[in-house]
Amino acid sequence: MTASERLLNYVRFDTTSDPKSPTCPSSDKQRLLGQALVEEMQGMGISDAYMDKDGYVYGTVPGADSAPVIGLIAHMDTSPDCAGSDIQAWIVKYTGGDIVLHEEKGIVLRVTDFPRLANSAGKHLIVTDGTTLLGADDKAGIAAILTAAEELMASNEHHATIRIAFTPDEEIGRGTDRFNLKDFGAQYAYTIDGGTLGELEYENFNAASATVVVHGRNVHPGYAKNSMINAQNVAMEFHAMLPVHDRPECTEGYEGFFHLSEFSGSEEESTLFYIIRDHDREKFEARKALFLSIASLLNARYGGGCVEVVLADSYYNMREKIEPHMEIVDAMVQAMRDAGVTPKIVPVRGGTDGARLSYEGLPCPNLFTGAENYHGRFEYIPVEDLDACVRCIKHMLKNTVK
Repeated sequence: MTASERLLNYVRFDTTSDPKSPTCPSSDKQRLLGQALVEEMQGMGISDAYMDKDGYVYGTVPGADSAPVIGLIAHMDTSPDCAGSDIQAWIVKYTGGDIVLHEEKGIVLRVTDFPRLANSAGKHLIVTDGTTLLGADDKAGIAAILTAAEELMASNEHHATIRIAFTPDEEIGRGTDRFNLKDFGAQYAYTIDGGTLGELEYENFNAASATVVVHGRNVHPGYAKNSMINAQNVAMEFHAMLPVHDRPECTEGYEGFFHLSEFSGSEEESTLFYIIRDHDREKFEARKALFLSIASLLNARYGGGCVEVVLADSYYNMREKIEPHMEIVDAMVQAMRDAGVTPKIVPVRGGTDGARLSYEGLPCPNLFTGAENYHGRFEYIPVEDLDACVRCIKHMLKNTVK
């Protein structure tokens, strides 16, 4: 089975994670894909494949005695930022220009909106009908891992022992909360999770969340002069004090940002939820300090306790944990060249399970899948790029044998 055939099968499963649920996995429907993957792996000959009580899927492909044990990791859940059920995926041979995804609803994937689309001219793209995300983030990673494993198992080529793990809830920052690192047994690992053709990443954002709660004082608007404190207005005032160009839509590369993801409330109380990101640890700490500084200023203006800020770190830049082990980055660079792929070492403008695992002692860079526009209705992935990912994985696993 090809990687694209696998992906088209996996996206039929709705695996949207739920940030409001305290359970693991956060949505039971992730278990349905997990069980299907266990059955598929066992059918391939991965006899020890299983899903644990928390919804994590594990398995082993034995390799040469002289080779290391290498982990390959992807996540099963999809982002709650966009609809993830009843996905209508199809393959289009892309010759350039815009792609009509849903003629009746007038949904079009436009080059003017997504200029990188033009880079895929001549390839076959897996797209949706524009009403849901695709779920290539990260079902493409699962498809690439199992396709590479299956092809190596069917060959007579020597390769490293492969430890496979598919995690739940990565999209809501919980992907490694209950990861069985002790029994995983890999010397190092790679996440196969996003990135365009050729991208290899061992740097990611330092990440935090910020919840800003504004307590107002509501009074009948006809008699509100010098009495009302409209929490909504104060909340907007807070937001306006953040640098306007430090937003995702204005940043790239190593530039950090503040991102307002939720805003709700009334005159009496309003809540803003932000994520804070920066690759540089010092700048990251300064960004968090700015939130506290703005709250202090507004409390001086409107009264103590008007604005409350709760900050919570999510993960940190894995670079400092991987740099002492750059041989694993170099190994993948060589594998990519052997596979006919030009390596592009870039920073992740996000996070992966690998970031937290690296801090827990398992160095874990990230390899591309080829997906674009993830977390949205215009997500797509070139079949040829996904196949290139499979080749890179195979070459890396074979190159480790002395």
